Amino acid sequence: MTSADKPAEPSEQQRYEAEVAAYVAAGGNEQVQRVVTAVHGLHRRLAQWYTKQLADIGLSAGEWAVISHLAAETTDHVSTPSQLADAAAVAPSSMTHRLDKMAERGLIERNPDPTNRTRILVRLTEQGWQMFQQVVRESDVVESDVLARVPERDRERLAKLLELAIAGLDDGLR
Repeated sequence: MTSADKPAEPSEQQRYEAEVAAYVAAGGNEQVQRVVTAVHGLHRRLAQWYTKQLADIGLSAGEWAVISHLAAETTDHVSTPSQLADAAAVAPSSMTHRLDKMAERGLIERNPDPTNRTRILVRLTEQGWQMFQQVVRESDVVESDVLARVPERDRERLAKLLELAIAGLDDGLR
């Protein structure tokens, strides 16, 4: 079979419609399935783009998980290796290896906790902050394109609705 004989890959819209139809046929609520399937499809496509973008600038998804967690951390932008492992859902030994590589590249620094010398604190270096800012700026271009079909007046409402859905997830996990 040549590439000309291969059936065309379904579009993202066709894939979405087929998934929703399958879930509804299996007994799922159509409104719920439309929303959840759309969010999942958006996440899947963005994740593919992020993986490529990160590779282009020499970062793995795991390294980005560390950088973004440290940048978003509200307490002086520091975390322990255990907290980072939990946030990234990896074994502490895997996180240690990842942090070793990131420290060698100058993206993070590890220092003893001044209040507990047995504990290590991880923080971004200036180079790590620059990497964070570069990824955010480049991602913002694509993320803005994703919302291009959503009228400006509807974007705030969309954000609020998704935030309500996220709050529902938090409530359900307690």
